[in-house]
Amino acid sequence: MKRLIRRTPCLDVAVTLAVLFCFSGSQADEPPTMASVIELSSPSDWRPLDQRNLMYMKLAGRQIVFELAPQFAPRHIENLRKLVAQQYFDGLAIIRSQDNYVVQWGDPKFGETDSRSYGEAASTLAPEFFRDSAGLEFTKLDSRDAYADEVGFVDGFPAGRDGKRAWLAHCYGMLGVGRANEPDSGNAAELYVVTGHAPRHLDRNVTLIGRVLVGVEHLSSLSRGTGPLGFYDKEEQYVTIESIRFGSDLPAAERQHLEALRTNTQTFDKFVDARRNRREEWFVDPAGRVGLCNVPLPVRTVTR
Repeated sequence: MKRLIRRTPCLDVAVTLAVLFCFSGSQADEPPTMASVIELSSPSDWRPLDQRNLMYMKLAGRQIVFELAPQFAPRHIENLRKLVAQQYFDGLAIIRSQDNYVVQWGDPKFGETDSRSYGEAASTLAPEFFRDSAGLEFTKLDSRDAYADEVGFVDGFPAGRDGKRAWLAHCYGMLGVGRANEPDSGNAAELYVVTGHAPRHLDRNVTLIGRVLVGVEHLSSLSRGTGPLGFYDKEEQYVTIESIRFGSDLPAAERQHLEALRTNTQTFDKFVDARRNRREEWFVDPAGRVGLCNVPLPVRTVTR
């Protein structure tokens, strides 16, 4: 049987496009592809990522790097910093992997008398489901969206707005704060990552605090939980978290130096157009349209 899809050296659906130099040798007079747009980008098209807003999660032999969005959830992120500073997550576990949905982690003993203390961190916080749209540099995406009047990007994060409010969108790889039924029941001690088709119906109902930049495959490939909603129902199924740290607290040798493509540039506009009108040789009939969650933010590793 012939393979339906051939591996090609072009950029495909991913949260992170680290190490982008895998190009197909496009010529300048050929229609631009995503790879050729990135290849022709200039240094000023990229922004270095602040280690203070990068969070490193270590599993056994694996590392996931997140970028946080304090402009959308400052209280939750400040609480998360307190939890990380006291090494709250070290030795806890990934407790849920629901097919086509999310991976979640926290204290398996939550609610029990011997659950881990939050220390100086708050146990509950007012929700940060959305914020005032005023003051945000919003790069609008030309896309007909089912969940927001307008969609686009704020500092590279996928977002929606309705004229007064702005909020982060539940695209693949986004990082959110688990909560119970009460809107103020989350405190960032229990977190999840979207690992399936974008559950946009959760927008404005959960506090989103960031997204995965590197290593999302280490979460999306975990064994699915056999309990309700994908929770692991046996202790031996848990995946132990070795540590969670902020980049600013790591030795320089352990940091990843990353840059993200600026979304307020002509290069990003060309990247979106190349995503909307796929010109790689495999495509026969480009869609001519693009959804918010189908525009991955290009991220690259730089050496220093």
